[in-house]
Amino acid sequence: MRVFLIIGFFFFCLIELANAQQLPIYKNSAYTTEQRVADLIKRMTPTEKFWQLFMIPGDLGTNPGLYKNGIFGFQVSAASAQVGVGAQLMNYNTQENALLLAQKINQIQRYFINETRLGIPFIPFDEALHGLVRNGATAFPQSIALAASFDTSLMLAVSTAIANETKARGIRDILSPVLNIATDVRWGRTEETYGEDPFLVTQMAAAYLRSFETAGIVTTPKHFIANVGDGGRDSYPIHLSESFLNEIHLPPFKHAVQQVGARSIMTSYNSVNGSASSANNWLLNKKLKLEWGFKGFVISDAGAVGGTTVLHHTTKDYPESGAAALINGLDVIFQTNYEHYQLFIPPFLDGTIPQARIDDAVSRVLRVKFQLGLFDQPYVDETNAAKWVNTHLHKSLAKSAAVKGTVLLKNSNNVLPLKSSFKKIGVFGKDAVAARLGGYSGPGNGIVNILDGIKKRANHLQEVFYAEGAGITSETFKLVSSSNLFSDATLKNKGITAEYFSSLEPGESLKKTRTVNDINESYTFMSPDSNIALDHYSIRYSGFLTPNKTGDYELALEGNDGYRLYLNGQLIINQWAKISHRRATTKVYLEKGKSYPLKVEFVESKGNGKIKFLWKQVLLDSAEIKMKEAVELAKKVDINIIVAGIHEGEFQDRSSLSLPGNQEALIQSIAATGKPVVVLLVGGSAITMQKWMDKVNGIMMVWYPGEEAGNAVAALLYGDENPAGRLPISFPQTEGQLPLVYNHKPTGRGDDYHDLSGEPLFPFGYGLSYTQFKYSNLVFSKDTLQGMASIKVKADITNIGDKMGEEVVQLYIRDELSSVATPIQSLKGFNRVLIAPGQTKTVEFEINALMLSLINETGELVTEQGTFRIMIGSNSKSLFLKKNLFYKP
Repeated sequence: MRVFLIIGFFFFCLIELANAQQLPIYKNSAYTTEQRVADLIKRMTPTEKFWQLFMIPGDLGTNPGLYKNGIFGFQVSAASAQVGVGAQLMNYNTQENALLLAQKINQIQRYFINETRLGIPFIPFDEALHGLVRNGATAFPQSIALAASFDTSLMLAVSTAIANETKARGIRDILSPVLNIATDVRWGRTEETYGEDPFLVTQMAAAYLRSFETAGIVTTPKHFIANVGDGGRDSYPIHLSESFLNEIHLPPFKHAVQQVGARSIMTSYNSVNGSASSANNWLLNKKLKLEWGFKGFVISDAGAVGGTTVLHHTTKDYPESGAAALINGLDVIFQTNYEHYQLFIPPFLDGTIPQARIDDAVSRVLRVKFQLGLFDQPYVDETNAAKWVNTHLHKSLAKSAAVKGTVLLKNSNNVLPLKSSFKKIGVFGKDAVAARLGGYSGPGNGIVNILDGIKKRANHLQEVFYAEGAGITSETFKLVSSSNLFSDATLKNKGITAEYFSSLEPGESLKKTRTVNDINESYTFMSPDSNIALDHYSIRYSGFLTPNKTGDYELALEGNDGYRLYLNGQLIINQWAKISHRRATTKVYLEKGKSYPLKVEFVESKGNGKIKFLWKQVLLDSAEIKMKEAVELAKKVDINIIVAGIHEGEFQDRSSLSLPGNQEALIQSIAATGKPVVVLLVGGSAITMQKWMDKVNGIMMVWYPGEEAGNAVAALLYGDENPAGRLPISFPQTEGQLPLVYNHKPTGRGDDYHDLSGEPLFPFGYGLSYTQFKYSNLVFSKDTLQGMASIKVKADITNIGDKMGEEVVQLYIRDELSSVATPIQSLKGFNRVLIAPGQTKTVEFEINALMLSLINETGELVTEQGTFRIMIGSNSKSLFLKKNLFYKP
């Protein structure tokens, strides 16, 4: 019997070997990844190669044959749709959950595996900045809040949770995290970053990236490079030396590539020293791929490749822009819809792009697809995905992350934690109920707003009252819609007639006529018509305006001025001289049902034309009513908690850092009642407070605290948790100080304004606690560091208060004498420690030569002999312990 078993096993092995030998090399897992990649590339047509370098949001739609040549990947649409899978159609619920998404991804994958010629799998990709952007996924605090924890172990736990939720749904590439340095807090995307310091960003990013790459999910650090420019403007052109880029902007990316193993990089929209980042030979080929040895693939930001044509004006058309990008180091073109492929495919087929470069790009993509196991195990485990339907597994972690990232900025007379004597609590502000999650967020999973969190914690022992008072906007103007605009006097045809002229005077050289629903046009990259120059045209809108109600109205034109408004044949707004972008208004009386002849004219003589037609009915000011109601409530309660926030986001940079809308007036009015006031700040960047800071008792920066916001904030307010978050960005006193970072070079900054110090309102690393800590006993294991050795630095931290608390101990270093100017201080270590009242803990740091290095005049990274100041404290200003260290090569 045993002999027969052995013989049977032998024949089985022979059959398996025969089957394996019949498989193409690229489908045979017995071969190495490089052998499989090389074999597959030899079999691919030029068109198939192109499609492996093209990615879009969406899915197969109802015509899967469009993708018969394959694709790099889809950001699979979450909406209900019929997804073509061969002859099969499958419906998906609009209320997508983990299982439905996994099933959808599997159905799409089956099409590529079974129905395309070579069976190359696609990569499902998505965003996961602080939680996967999907229904049912946990919404953790925004990235800047996670950085404020100064806790890499927390970041590792959060990113591991996000990675688990991501992979369970079948997504294998995330377009995260943001590794840009927030050098100017006016930047609308500061919220997405880990702050202003390269070391902090590098450490937090490393923890995030490691979770995903270990789980078999490709990470895509972005935006490469320096996505914020002068004035805090997003994607602004930058002109920075290689040394400065190496010192400030490149370290997090280099660490991600060389130390963590990130397999993808996303470029930014901007230009770097004159060349678009997506087509920058120095940045992508020389720095990233040659110098750093990056083996993964580089993708563009969405639509960025065509930017060399419509934005940077360094290529004449889209085919040339695609060729320039690939030749200069980009690998994958990220566009927003299928039809765009026609714009970029020509140079892949006509020889404009060298074949070796195309094959290199394709090999980078295929290598990762093999590494992910997509050729051998292409499908999602739907049984595992089902376990993630409606799960609240990570809510406690979301709460903990919100607690750890919150920063206490002011606590006069220990107004916090809330005292039991506060029997009546007033809560104010639209953000108390809005539960905003921040940019690149999913919908969240059982969101708890701040008001509900406070009510729940009060537990009927205290009465909690709410009045909105104010929000982030006081805007009352609305776009005049097609329901009030008609192209003819009979009022049968909705909309208004728009005429486009190739002259600067409306009426001359008509090129185009159409009906528009409203007047809300923007021509940033293109003109209104191919026969009209982008910087030389005019528009005339004509029709009839009909109000729904009788009364006084305020009409407005807003845009790049060079506009005028006629009503009933009378010129009532005239801002024809082009000076700026502004809103011009006028008051009129209108009767319900009556039609008023309307004419709006606009001229553009420079480019970037914008025009809007707005209105509002003049009634009793609702903002004043809300303010009055809030103040009346404030007088009746024992303490007032005002939740105030800011507006920001991608291409939503701020010229002012003050609280928008009527929020500052709300704070001042409530403070004038004489009752205690605590302000909770919602947002992802710095906020100025000159007008109200001294009038309130407590200030807490809660950032965008995620789906457990209310429970976390309530726990902090009541003292169930002790705040220990630290600022990862400097808060200026006024916008006139910007840009303002703690690690500047040693000139000025102390007394450099005759009317104001250069010091920040709150420094980098700042944050208060409900207890106090004492620093003592700084000890070096050696006073001289030599060569590539390292030394230990120890300090004792004692909790001298009466509450358990965490202290974030920070290590800074300054080079006392160097061949080139170096920062006045640089963060080189941090440690978050929990200490009981009366307890002393010893915190230890290790210092090596690399931590003392600089980039010299020739661009080399060196550590020079000399004296270095070692400083330890609770933030970049409060440095309690100092001692000199001598370095000898």
